[in-house]
Amino acid sequence: MARVPSQSDESSGLLARERQGDNAEPLSITELSQALKRTVEDRFGHVRLRGELSGVKRAASGHMYCALKDDKAVLDGVMWRGNTGRLAFVPEDGLEVIATGKLTTYAGRSKYQIVIDSLEMAGEGALLALLEKTRARLESEGLFARERKQRLPYLPRTIGVVTSPTGSVIRDILHRLADRFPSHVVVWPVLVQGKGAAEQVAGAIRGFSELQPGGPVARPDVVIVARGGGSIEDLWSFNEEAVVRAISECSIPLISAVGHETDTTLADYAADRRAPTPTAAAEMAVPVRADLAATLADFAARQRRAVHRPVELGRERLEARVRRMPRPEAVLQPQMQRLDELSDRLRRGLMDRAGRGREALAGVQARLSPRVLERAAVEGQRRLERARLVPSLIQRPVATAQEKLDALTRIASQLHPEKPLERGYAIVRDGSGKALTGKAQAEAERALTLQFKDGTLGVGVGDAPPPPAAAPKPTKKTPRKPPSPQQDDLFG
Repeated sequence: MARVPSQSDESSGLLARERQGDNAEPLSITELSQALKRTVEDRFGHVRLRGELSGVKRAASGHMYCALKDDKAVLDGVMWRGNTGRLAFVPEDGLEVIATGKLTTYAGRSKYQIVIDSLEMAGEGALLALLEKTRARLESEGLFARERKQRLPYLPRTIGVVTSPTGSVIRDILHRLADRFPSHVVVWPVLVQGKGAAEQVAGAIRGFSELQPGGPVARPDVVIVARGGGSIEDLWSFNEEAVVRAISECSIPLISAVGHETDTTLADYAADRRAPTPTAAAEMAVPVRADLAATLADFAARQRRAVHRPVELGRERLEARVRRMPRPEAVLQPQMQRLDELSDRLRRGLMDRAGRGREALAGVQARLSPRVLERAAVEGQRRLERARLVPSLIQRPVATAQEKLDALTRIASQLHPEKPLERGYAIVRDGSGKALTGKAQAEAERALTLQFKDGTLGVGVGDAPPPPAAAPKPTKKTPRKPPSPQQDDLFG
């Protein structure tokens, strides 16, 4: 009896066969993936999901890949480069966000995912968590360290303000500066809220810091970064890492005046001083002009008193000493009496001296007579006749000096620089006639002159032509003076 094949036998056959009543063609994997993709995209074309970011990474192309998860499920997500550039914050792992986009499938891994169009923080709690996380990271880098803080100048000449040019903040700052101490203000207009505000604020701070002294735009002595109050979302631009780093790197002392007194941003931690309001920032920047003028006037008065006080004390002490001093007449009276006494003694002494002089002159006059003078003249004539001049007294020193002169003449003739020319030597000179003593000096010249006993010869160094020979210089000989004739005896 023949065996009837069962249904199980037909489904497990070696070859695929068409079944009775089955007219469906088998689908390819690609066709099934595309059908699922159309179904998912049509059904979930627009969704908003709330979850925690995980595995956030940026590709080199600019696209962002991440995962959204809750306590029971995980969904992959991708955000294309055009949308990532519009994000108002930097996505990080652990942030709770709300993602808006559409679901799609990725056939390469047989997974479904969400293509994110926009990404927002899920409430203020998420913002505060991100703020605290960023603050802790920047604080660990030392951006908020007290050692980095700069002292504000006491009286700045130029004040730079980074704020919106149309708000009430700049008007409050200008009015307060005008009331306290009118100063030169340079305003760098920026956005203080919304997309691109953080980049503009950071660029303005760096721009002020890069200004050079003496340039077309005055370099500020102090910078004020100001904004009015608002919610944490409104002030979020001043919590951005770019703004905080720009403030910490600023070479100019900076005051942060963001929000009202109760508002605190990361810019306040990085700034050199924090002001509760923009108006308070203007008060920190400059002193009160009237108070300063009063202080200067007080210093001037104290200076005048300090200068005049020694003079007054000196005058009082001088008057007291003058009262204790005696009268000039009482001091000079003994000296005047002594002067009269000395004058009388001088007169008597001169008269006595003149009398003694007359008596001495009369005695000398009695001893002066023509006979005494004639006797003295005759005695002098005799002594002169006895004194004779000996020629050797003059000739001996002259002969000795002549011998020394002859010896020096002989030595000078032997040491003359041209004396060796008579023995066959030559003197090498450069173009200016200067004698050369070394090989290096001769190699540096283009032409040389050789001086011989009977003339000069020009030679060239290398291809240089020899210079014209100079006429020999006559040797100057010092004529020897003939010995002076001996002097005859004057009394011989």
